[in-house]
Amino acid sequence: MLDEHTRTAILKLHEAGHGKRAIARALKLSRAAVRKVIASDSYKVSALDRAEKAESHHDEILELFVSCKGNLVRVHEELLAKGAELSYQGLTAYCRRHGIGHESRKPVGQYKFKLAEEMQHDTSPHPAHIAGREQKVQIAGLALGYSRLSYIQLYPRFTRFECKLFLDDAIDYVGGVCDFCMIDNTSVVVLHGTGVDMVPVPEMVSFGKQRGFAFRAHEKGDANRSAIVEGLFNYVQGNFLAGRKFRDFEDANRQAVDWCDKINAAFSRKLHGSRRELFVKEQAQLTPLPLWRSPVYRLQHRQVDFESYVSVHAVRYEVPSEHIGRRIEVRETKRELLFFRGPRLIATHTRQTEGRRRVLLPETQREDRNRRQRERMACEEKQLRSEWPDFSDYIGELRRRAPRGQSIACLRRLRRMTRDYPRAPLEKALGDAAHYGLHDLDRVERMVLKNVQGDFFPRFGLDDYDNDEG
Repeated sequence: MLDEHTRTAILKLHEAGHGKRAIARALKLSRAAVRKVIASDSYKVSALDRAEKAESHHDEILELFVSCKGNLVRVHEELLAKGAELSYQGLTAYCRRHGIGHESRKPVGQYKFKLAEEMQHDTSPHPAHIAGREQKVQIAGLALGYSRLSYIQLYPRFTRFECKLFLDDAIDYVGGVCDFCMIDNTSVVVLHGTGVDMVPVPEMVSFGKQRGFAFRAHEKGDANRSAIVEGLFNYVQGNFLAGRKFRDFEDANRQAVDWCDKINAAFSRKLHGSRRELFVKEQAQLTPLPLWRSPVYRLQHRQVDFESYVSVHAVRYEVPSEHIGRRIEVRETKRELLFFRGPRLIATHTRQTEGRRRVLLPETQREDRNRRQRERMACEEKQLRSEWPDFSDYIGELRRRAPRGQSIACLRRLRRMTRDYPRAPLEKALGDAAHYGLHDLDRVERMVLKNVQGDFFPRFGLDDYDNDEG
């Protein structure tokens, strides 16, 4: 079918006195087609006027659409059962054209942002190659509405704690805040409600108020409202994550900041400049950061176990041994864990997200711990030497030959043996051990048990049993 432009050309050439054969040769058309256009004397394309197969079943389709709960596959099956000759594709096309189960598309609008009016924050899960394996991570992003200045970070999970950490880092990167932070209806910020009726969690309200901005949420399903940060995630997936491998999350986030610096300085044809150039205009209108902000930390309470460790997220952190059995307060920041006993700080450790499962105290505190261990070991050895002066050399050699870190345990086990077993069998076993140079307490204890056979549970003869029964 010829379009309007071609039909107009045919009519104009005909009016100029050119024949049908010349017009067909010039426009490379058939003479029959030229003849039909001249006969119609209209440049408009005639509409196709033909009946649709599904039109005769219009009322049935409406009834079945309701009874089948909008499932067009079931609607088609029911129509075929009633004798209708209609393909499934023809049914769906008819429903689209007549708005049955399909809302007509509406053109999207444009959002105009004033200087320092709004920043958009959202998260999106993406696969990333971290620590030698591919894993799903949460990418958090923040973008300014006017200048599109962007900032991203990667997290293994994204809770309210990570949200506050990210926003703190993001506003530090920007150097200020906009009046509002637009979010989707995420549970880490929203207490209840959606859109304009959204009520943030009081904790997040306080967090934003102290930094000079307020949270707003777009209407449910209106993803276009935060299209700036949504478009950033597509760029991250297609550019930043493509072909990159990271040692750990710290390395990934460090490279993410470098990548943000690069894209913010790059020229954008859509913006007719770079994000940094637009940000120069916006920067002066941003709300400056306060002189002091309350640090972001997650508060937890733990009890110190008998090994002087505190477990936080499956990682055991050592604290001073004088707090064994006591309940302490743990403040988890971005990089550190602070351990408090009441108002006093008793230990500080670097926060571990992966790798080591046991973290010891710093060397300065470990020296005090080692000194106390040496004092306890000297006390144990002194008591043993005073009780068993004949085996003083053996006790000293036992302490010296003990595995590293188990000297006190060996001395305490020997003291336990002196309390549990008679003196004579133990003295004989220790004498043999000292003579043959045996310092394995398992073997020494077996020698003692061999020496005490029959002492604790003497064998009774038959006469003794008879006497007892009589």
